[in-house]
Amino acid sequence: MRLTSFYPVVMTDRIAETRDFYRDHFGFELTFEADWYVSLKRGDWELAILDPAHSTIPGGYGTRVQGLLLNFEVEDVDAEHRRLVTEAGLPEALPLRSEAFGQRHFIVADPNGVLIDVIQPIPPAGEYVEQFTDEARPR
Repeated sequence: MRLTSFYPVVMTDRIAETRDFYRDHFGFELTFEADWYVSLKRGDWELAILDPAHSTIPGGYGTRVQGLLLNFEVEDVDAEHRRLVTEAGLPEALPLRSEAFGQRHFIVADPNGVLIDVIQPIPPAGEYVEQFTDEARPR
């Protein structure tokens, strides 16, 4: 299979609020909008928002999103923490911290409870160093 695109679709009845959240806080731009579906893009990255009651969703599957974590890797996680938490006032689900497994990160949530883990790769420590392949090890 040759993929031409891959992107998450968040199913929610809070279409406009979710659109605004990702546009205002994460710089996504609107590429398509209907009352039941919104397509957002930021550079090469895409995100869609879909009403779970829409007829394209098979019967029995139209539930709001739950248990989803989106990772956003950034160059300067401390600056993003200041921008999103200190300045914009988004509540932290997990405070800014460095992890031995090779991440400095914090977590906020979107209007639907989707967790957004804002991550800056850092060098791993201890037992985690050898768990990375040489090519994937953060430096």
